[in-house]
Amino acid sequence: MSIFQDPTGCTACPRLAEHLANIRRRDPDWHALPVPAFGSLDAELLVVGLGPGEKGANRTGRPFTGDVAGELLYPALHRFGFASQPEPLGADQWANPAMQLNNCRITNAVRCLPPANKPITAEIRQCNKHLKSELAAMTRLKVIVALGAIAHQALLWAYELKLKEFTFGHNISHALPDGRILVDSYHCSGYNWRTGRLSRESFEAVFAGVKSRLA
Repeated sequence: MSIFQDPTGCTACPRLAEHLANIRRRDPDWHALPVPAFGSLDAELLVVGLGPGEKGANRTGRPFTGDVAGELLYPALHRFGFASQPEPLGADQWANPAMQLNNCRITNAVRCLPPANKPITAEIRQCNKHLKSELAAMTRLKVIVALGAIAHQALLWAYELKLKEFTFGHNISHALPDGRILVDSYHCSGYNWRTGRLSRESFEAVFAGVKSRLA
């Protein structure tokens, strides 16, 4: 297995590093650093999001924990056996979450919170080397779920594939050159949920399909 270390001390993107430093001064009890992935490198399923939410993973230090997106993601993972409970927070809140993932790992295309939740292309490119190393280290990986178009794009960059040959769409699957399957999903953001672009049923259908692939 390739050696992979989460880039928890990375400051390679000056704009992001300055943004996080300002947040730590404002809220010193927040994580406000690059957010490490959650789950084992031995997992067969990798879920890739865009990046930490300001009051979610940027605060808690765990992907999709503490914001609305996790209220869709973790119940879906739990329903199909990939998480030990539907609620991402334990009794001690984010300081000691009780949840465990089963045969699943969650990561992000960009590990740091960007201003206005919008990373620039150079930041996605800079962080892509970490995603590429993570993919190489996951020797048992079979299925990758990309949450949103930016995660989809980042994965194709990691594979050095052309975007025009892999169209993004909800619950659309793509065969990757190494035999893995990429499954796209609309992002489980509060905006997509509130506007009806994504329902709990349509989101859970993505993971029902993943479960059948891994059965």
